[in-house]
Amino acid sequence: MLKISVLIVGLAIIGFIFWWFFGKHAVATETAVATQTGQSVDVEVNGGYSPEKIVLKQGVPATLTFTRKDASSCLDRVVFSDFGINQELPKDQPQTIQIDTSHAGQYEWACGMDMFHGSLVIK
Repeated sequence: MLKISVLIVGLAIIGFIFWWFFGKHAVATETAVATQTGQSVDVEVNGGYSPEKIVLKQGVPATLTFTRKDASSCLDRVVFSDFGINQELPKDQPQTIQIDTSHAGQYEWACGMDMFHGSLVIK
């Protein structure tokens, strides 16, 4: 009976690990409200990015404001490789980043260690 219990617990743990690393998870998405002067979105950095997916309107100047709450050194930078941006994110200090919205598409961003990711959709 003990062997069966250990087997069931072990299979449950393996299932959880597969779900955690390979399963589809809900992604916080925010669509920026465009005005005549521009569009902006606030991103909280705390164990990841929230929202993790941002939708912007093409051709309207955009500003993303990142505020890092997490003390982890992994999240002390944000990198938009498609835009040539590698911005430091000091803890508890909002950092604004201007985004070129002239070209539609999907662009990725990541932390400095490429462990946490987000996406930017321009349409």
